[in-house]
Amino acid sequence: MSELSDRIKDVIDNEPVALFMKGTPQFVMCGNSGRALEALRQAGAPVTAVDILPDPSIRQELSALSGWPTIPQVFVNGELIGGADITQELAESGELERVLAEKLGDGYRDAAEERVVDVLSGTRA
Repeated sequence: MSELSDRIKDVIDNEPVALFMKGTPQFVMCGNSGRALEALRQAGAPVTAVDILPDPSIRQELSALSGWPTIPQVFVNGELIGGADITQELAESGELERVLAEKLGDGYRDAAEERVVDVLSGTRA
């Protein structure tokens, strides 16, 4: 695997909730990314976001790892949940909160913060 692929896999495997999106939580660049982020926010999820726009190879490596072709992609404890439609549907039905509590523990909201990881440089903010 490439260094970029390793960094993407590290985020997926080690962050409670990883959102690969177009833009950042502070500057969303896509309606679908915004919908997924809002669903996670409403569920009280701690979100670690990765902007896939700086380099096309991020999206290529991510899709190769996940087997999912579209952006955004939401992972909870290393498991792909889906994209914007699935995440929003889960939130609307209340299922997203149940999944988060099941995978992260009932106190997951206590750690609800938003961070951004740059997988090109490996920096976290």
